[in-house]
Amino acid sequence: MALETIDIVIIALYALALLGIALAVSRSPKGESKNTEDYFLAGRALPWWAIGASLIASNISAEQIIGQSGQGYAVGIAIAAYEWQAALVLIIVAKFFLPIFLKRRIYTMPQFLAQRYGDGVKTLMSVFWVALYTAVNLTTVLWLGGLAVSSLTGWGVFSAMAALAGFAALYSLYGGLKAVALTDIIQVVILIFGGLAITWIALDALAGADGPVAGLGLLMKEMPGHFEMILSPDNPAYGDLPGIWTLLGGLWVLHFSYWGFNQYIIQRALGAESLGEAQKGLAFAAFLKLLVPFIVVIPGIAAVMLAQQGAIDGAAISAQTDRTYGELMAFAPAGLRGLVFAALIAAVVSSLASMMNSISTIFTMDLYRARISDRSEQHYVTVGRVAAFVAMAIALVLARPFIGGFESGFQTVQEYTGYVAPGVVIVFLLGFFDKRTNAAGAYTALIGSVALNLVVNALLPDLPFVVRIWIVFIAGLVAAALVSRITGKPDEEYPVRLGDIAFATSALFNTLAVLVIGILVALYIWLW
Repeated sequence: MALETIDIVIIALYALALLGIALAVSRSPKGESKNTEDYFLAGRALPWWAIGASLIASNISAEQIIGQSGQGYAVGIAIAAYEWQAALVLIIVAKFFLPIFLKRRIYTMPQFLAQRYGDGVKTLMSVFWVALYTAVNLTTVLWLGGLAVSSLTGWGVFSAMAALAGFAALYSLYGGLKAVALTDIIQVVILIFGGLAITWIALDALAGADGPVAGLGLLMKEMPGHFEMILSPDNPAYGDLPGIWTLLGGLWVLHFSYWGFNQYIIQRALGAESLGEAQKGLAFAAFLKLLVPFIVVIPGIAAVMLAQQGAIDGAAISAQTDRTYGELMAFAPAGLRGLVFAALIAAVVSSLASMMNSISTIFTMDLYRARISDRSEQHYVTVGRVAAFVAMAIALVLARPFIGGFESGFQTVQEYTGYVAPGVVIVFLLGFFDKRTNAAGAYTALIGSVALNLVVNALLPDLPFVVRIWIVFIAGLVAAALVSRITGKPDEEYPVRLGDIAFATSALFNTLAVLVIGILVALYIWLW
């Protein structure tokens, strides 16, 4: 499928508009230069709508659009658990975690760990997060994005990845978080409209249905197995989404690790102009999360029937499900195809830009500045830019060998993350709410999470990884608490202080939270 002139014009207009806005919002007043708070946290002045939109634009990347469409083809609506459960987690994070982070005025997640456990834990987590974002997250987004662009343009995959990386770097390295967050307003609008367009087109293309609404009804009638949120044990995908354990098990650990303690996500909230704005931003993001499966999973399900009807190449998709979205884009007419392609680029570059900014923030503020603390603010901003550029270059080299050989990029990221997520959630939860937890307990949780995952996986290789993560989380929680009590009280300079923090939320936030929960309950009842 080739892009026509009108498609190229639309993509070019999108790119120019994005770069123009990024440069405009990134300019410093005459005679002034960016300091670290300006560059890494947008001057702590982000409004709720920018926070919510940027959270979703950063999250909906190639691994969601490409990966979840592929999983929709292979598994069905059950993969939406990753999106819909996240909506509830966002509400919990907004109410119980953000007040702590914003009251302490931290730049990074490792900085909180330094305040609570000391520099050793902070350094360990800083190195871990920089490595994870570079070797797993950046590589996955680059590979899946490059794969899609390659299929639509005929470019080589590496050339497509390099173009995406260069575009993301072009505006994010100069403007920092402010440029990333404010341009994400454009990104999320294009993402939603482009995604809805693909859903509409895929459903409308189904033979035997008169329009998209009838197409959805036909899908649900002809493919009931693809519209079950809770899979049975005999389902081939049970190992990834083990029935009721998606509600009771380790998927929640992954969600809290990602949405609560993940630097490249939570950094937007750290840059909020107030706690109230941050909380409204996360509530806004929760509503957008409810919409995501309808623009990425439903098209993948439609592709199954389209393949059965001979409308798309089912053999190619079955060989690698991550090709599903690219095949579906072939149905878009000229012009609309350009919009959908722009939406895909928006998903990729917004996530790349967010990850680059977070890598630069952690490296500069938690690793570099901790050792070289006598330089100017502009020096640290420059270091952050260099760190982000180097990380992107490394990811570009690692993308094919690290991710290219896996059938599903989305599930690969979940597997990798599952080895460390239990430890991350444990050290933060105990750091918040258990005065007795010390640095020894934190090390036990973090190192034990990886070690115990490896042991359980070796002894029980067929155990669903969501169940394995839950077992590791419970065991790690107990072990961290016991080790902390055996090794003595934590130093008085690392206390748990919650007395000065107000957890009460506004009536508006409470109303939004109840609506999100009500919609979630209705969705699960409908699709159980």
